[in-house]
Amino acid sequence: MLFGKEHVKRYQETDGAEGHDWQGTTVLLLTTKGRRTGREHITPLIYQMNGDDYVVVASKGGAPDHPHWYLNLQANPEVQVQVKGDKFAARARTATAEEKPALWQKMVATWPDYDEYQRKTDREIPVVVLERV
Repeated sequence: MLFGKEHVKRYQETDGAEGHDWQGTTVLLLTTKGRRTGREHITPLIYQMNGDDYVVVASKGGAPDHPHWYLNLQANPEVQVQVKGDKFAARARTATAEEKPALWQKMVATWPDYDEYQRKTDREIPVVVLERV
């Protein structure tokens, strides 16, 4: 099972031939700039398309705090995305209250554990929209 640094490495080496399709769903690589260090951080995330936009979930497995990548993009929403061999700049934003229910259902359809993660935590798990720029 790939995930973490090894997942990123294999995905980058193979333009997603290894790592894009993962456990019955699809994964992209999100590069954020550290809000304190300014260093780049690459995170593999499950995604789905919504029109031309890419949708990811800041679940952290239902942990009580947001994942670092989400805090980073809140500080700097200009990110880089890799989907298979396609690498592009994007602007990240948290889905609005109006958008979130439909996007949440789309993401739960591809990764049912998101509902369990939400039950495990008091924080509202954000859904993030990545808009190609």
